[in-house]
Amino acid sequence: MPTSHSFIKRHTRTLFLLLLCTLFIGVQGCKKKRSEMAILLYKKTPNKIFKKLDPDQFATIFQGVLDSEKTKLKYPQAIKEFYASHDYEPVFLLANLKNNELNTLVDYYDKANDQGLDSNMFHPQSVRALVAKFYNRRAIKTLDQAYHYMAELELMTANSLINYSNAVQYGVVNPKYIYRRYFTATKQADSTSISQALNATNLKMYLDSIQSKDPQYIALQKAYVNNTVLPGLSAEESRRVLLLNLERLRWKNKPTENKYVIVNIPDFHLDVIDSGRSVLGMKVCVGKGRNSDYKKTLMNYVDTDKVDKPVHETPLLNSLIYEAEVNPVWNIPESIANKEIIVQAANDPYYLSNKNINVYKNGKKVDDVESIDWSSVDKSDYSFQQQPGADNSLGKIKFLFKNKSSVYLHDTPAQLPFAQSMRAVSHGCVRLQKPLDFAHELFGDGPKYTLIAQDMATAKPDPTEISLHKKVPVYITYITCWADSTGTLQYRKDVYGQDIILYANLIKAIGK
Repeated sequence: MPTSHSFIKRHTRTLFLLLLCTLFIGVQGCKKKRSEMAILLYKKTPNKIFKKLDPDQFATIFQGVLDSEKTKLKYPQAIKEFYASHDYEPVFLLANLKNNELNTLVDYYDKANDQGLDSNMFHPQSVRALVAKFYNRRAIKTLDQAYHYMAELELMTANSLINYSNAVQYGVVNPKYIYRRYFTATKQADSTSISQALNATNLKMYLDSIQSKDPQYIALQKAYVNNTVLPGLSAEESRRVLLLNLERLRWKNKPTENKYVIVNIPDFHLDVIDSGRSVLGMKVCVGKGRNSDYKKTLMNYVDTDKVDKPVHETPLLNSLIYEAEVNPVWNIPESIANKEIIVQAANDPYYLSNKNINVYKNGKKVDDVESIDWSSVDKSDYSFQQQPGADNSLGKIKFLFKNKSSVYLHDTPAQLPFAQSMRAVSHGCVRLQKPLDFAHELFGDGPKYTLIAQDMATAKPDPTEISLHKKVPVYITYITCWADSTGTLQYRKDVYGQDIILYANLIKAIGK
């Protein structure tokens, strides 16, 4: 057996050889890495200064540039993390130098105006000037200059590409920040989308892939580029309407389901969409709007109109319809009770009984409501509940979906507004012109729909809750310009003043 001394000596020699081998491999790897980067940069510029390039020295300088320039970046943390995960290599620069696509980026920026954006948002002139300097052998004379130009070009192109990519794919205004009653799930740019942009090895292919293929977007873009004038509007107002509706189409909040319900507030219309086509359409009434007289326009508004101030306006949302309640009870909201119900009761002692409204004081039903002097009561003591029947404000049926605003789709005994063009008349819920047809489209033929039809027709109604076997998505939206099935542009007036709010924020964001 070997002695312990010889054993230790032999293993020490082995470890030393392994260490030398590891160091040799590491040095060779570094040299290979250095030579690949240096050869590519020299080949593409060609500037002999890049033959001396050291990736580690560049990485140190690039980190310093990243730290000093972070206030100019829209997503500084995400960009920092991306480059840290890539050892602070000029990933974007190397990939697109290899494919000769740096100028391709600027070509797309120049076309941004055609989408209602401003190409200056992405600094095409600065990028173009820096690219030209990079290819100019006389402009870069020292290795230190080379490192700094590389760092500056990498960071400028990366940042501008991220901004362009996000603007095209997600829009430049986040709707949840400008609208107080906006509850629609809307995807925003994140670290994944940023990485996808910076890892693009074929820049043209990537830039083409993020352009909208939506026929609606293409139709509005064409109209915008061609300066199409919408009926009843001036050329400038038409341009503004198209501009902001292009922005709406960029928001990642569109239905992805095969079947869904969509309500467009300015159009006062509901459609049930199945496999890309409307299988049921009807008029609706929506919440009262602050611009119901249409006096405020994109050409005629004041600074205070730029701020969202809803009162009874229907919220923008997406949810799932899960249940129909036939012959519903209406638990009258406190605001409506105080401003309307109690006022009516003070003027007419029989108003409550005629409208089949039960009154509760501190949770207990009040029997002799006609004897109460409603002009002097403490309103906070009372609550009101309208029972099922012909006069019930919810009509014969309501359709429920979870939301933060306690709104729903429902029938109504008030049919006159459906004959009017301006149907922003409710307290926020959406009234349906054809509630039974809507129920049939949701439930289909079968015992549940038969029960709904029977209960809605009965003379002595009782509340009945009927659940949907498969929940149906509902989207309540706000669109003022779109292309119809024939390709004709449709325009609706800005009943809630939301065009004004969006336009004010949009021109601030894009600098137009």
